[in-house]
Amino acid sequence: MKTLSIHKLFAVITLLGLLSCGSEDKKAVADNSPVIAVKVAQVSDNNDSPFLAVSGKIQAENSANLSTRMMGYVNNVPVNVGDKVTKGQLLVAINNADLQAKRAQVNANITQATAAFNNAKKDYERFQALFAKNSASQKELDDMTSRFEMAKAGLEAAKQMKNEINAQFAYTNITAPFSGVVTSKNVKKGDMANPGQPLISIEAPGDFEVMAMVPETEISDIKKDTKVSVNVKSINQTISGKVTEVSTSAAQTGGQYLVKIALDKTDANILSGMFTTVQFPVERKAETAMVLIPKEAIVTNGQLSGVYTVSQSNTAILRWL
Repeated sequence: MKTLSIHKLFAVITLLGLLSCGSEDKKAVADNSPVIAVKVAQVSDNNDSPFLAVSGKIQAENSANLSTRMMGYVNNVPVNVGDKVTKGQLLVAINNADLQAKRAQVNANITQATAAFNNAKKDYERFQALFAKNSASQKELDDMTSRFEMAKAGLEAAKQMKNEINAQFAYTNITAPFSGVVTSKNVKKGDMANPGQPLISIEAPGDFEVMAMVPETEISDIKKDTKVSVNVKSINQTISGKVTEVSTSAAQTGGQYLVKIALDKTDANILSGMFTTVQFPVERKAETAMVLIPKEAIVTNGQLSGVYTVSQSNTAILRWL
């Protein structure tokens, strides 16, 4: 940490120059920087409890992040965050002018294929009658049969193309898969929607669950249907819950295993996104003492994080974590 500014450094160099020239002025350079008042907190570990406690986050049991398979401009988003919606209600409308043109072309192809099929069918039936009277050869009947089958296949292909176009139309009108509340809205009218891009999120209120990460040293003791205590920090309430899922892989979570806990029915005002502390009725195997500091005390610079500490000279020193 730099303790002298550029101006102060320049003053020191100038003073040294004067001293080297025999100057008798030996005044010390004083630091006249204003003193900044700060709050200092004493940190301590949190390893008092013998039971396993991990952090978690609340989310609705029934939630959905909706996207589309089609690329196009957004024509309309008739809902806002916090709005209540019903199953099947329109949430996002995407421009479908290209699909309308394709559907018109497909309809024309169906009309053409239908006419060809009807003609081929009449010829096929006529040659069947002629062949029965020995007025047409086997080769002529075979040719008419092949023509009829080809026309029939062409008509079926045109109809399947129409079914595909109709399915694509469903992707341009994003509707609510269940009744609930809009929790996020990531697009507005005029935006370009891309395949797989989250457009809007909804969740059904009522049932909540907690997603918690358990270290590898403790996961073997966590069993399904285990009763746990969940402390919701923001409202300072403890709610009972039950383990519903225990992950068996930590390949993508850095040695932490996902555990899902269903919360019991409660009148507490809990919301998705609230942070919790989940306490399992098992003793800790490993020493898991942690030093906790306020989030607002952390200094970030790019991907680095640090915190100011008090030095022996009673000055602040930035230490990178």
